[in-house]
Amino acid sequence: MIGIRLGTLFFFFMLAASPSFSSVARRDFFVESDHGIRLFVREVSQSVTPSPKGARSQPILLIHGARVPGLASFDLPVAGGSLAEDFAERGFDVFIVDLRGYGKSTRPSGMDEPPSAHSPLVRSNEAVRDIAAVVDWIRDNRRVPKVALFGWATGGQWAGYYASLQPDRVAALIVLNSLYHGASPHPLIGRGSDMEDPAQPDHFNQKACGAYRLNDADSLLGGWDRNIPEANKPPWRDAAVAKAYVVAALQSDSTSDTRMPPSFRSPCGALEDSFYLAVGRQLWDASFITAPTLILASERDFWSRPEDRKNLAADLVHSVKVRTVVIPGATHFVHLDRAERGRALLLQEVASFLAR
Repeated sequence: MIGIRLGTLFFFFMLAASPSFSSVARRDFFVESDHGIRLFVREVSQSVTPSPKGARSQPILLIHGARVPGLASFDLPVAGGSLAEDFAERGFDVFIVDLRGYGKSTRPSGMDEPPSAHSPLVRSNEAVRDIAAVVDWIRDNRRVPKVALFGWATGGQWAGYYASLQPDRVAALIVLNSLYHGASPHPLIGRGSDMEDPAQPDHFNQKACGAYRLNDADSLLGGWDRNIPEANKPPWRDAAVAKAYVVAALQSDSTSDTRMPPSFRSPCGALEDSFYLAVGRQLWDASFITAPTLILASERDFWSRPEDRKNLAADLVHSVKVRTVVIPGATHFVHLDRAERGRALLLQEVASFLAR
């Protein structure tokens, strides 16, 4: 345990099937983390009827990144937009979480105040407690000793942190485009970026983000557009997926429509922690991880660096298996791009790794 109560199921219901989704089943839950914190969790699987002993396929928990919550990241209601559905169709029981401050989960009260009123909210220690709550709930509900973790970007950083603290509860660790630690240049969030305090080098600029930030449609697609090396985006990224991504992200926050243009809130704690990883600090030690670990990186990724995956692989000295895969030509958003742009290879690598 990490000093928190076991995840407790508060509520669930069967989701009505959307015409855009396949026949896989979906159920939504709320799980308790710290006192007063409820976490939204969605299950996506081929069947919702447990076996007589309560056990089913290998469960895998998908963990979103710093800005966009779980459903918008992993379960869009359009073809090619649901990594969760693709994993479920390959026989896995998939769970998606919104960590505190994101999506349908409890938001810290500071997110109802101006961003300047508080320091960055939802740091990694809180994110890890939320992961622990959901992992314990899955273990109890599925009667399994371990759960596989898949984290995208900051989600991979949080997943690795958790796996280093609770190695006996992790069946496999998969990180996609995630930082670990390193001192090589990182123009987005490292030294010399607007995330660095101009008065204190190597310190996070609290004024750059505040407690949380606001994200509109342009900010969601801008980085993705720039990451695609072609002026014409549809051959690389399905326009329906891009639209669903924006709609789901904006709809994840009930206050989005109160601002113009509409925008959703995301906590800034993930950015502060990522800044420190980018300038060479180490927030967690991968030498404590024992689970098989798959390190995935897109060749064109703008978040992680070759140094991050090299250092992570080197520190995984007690992992029973370590595999590093660089997906040729792929973007940071490879799991939402078209199959031939790296998405198919991503699915193949993950499914094969988990099946061993």
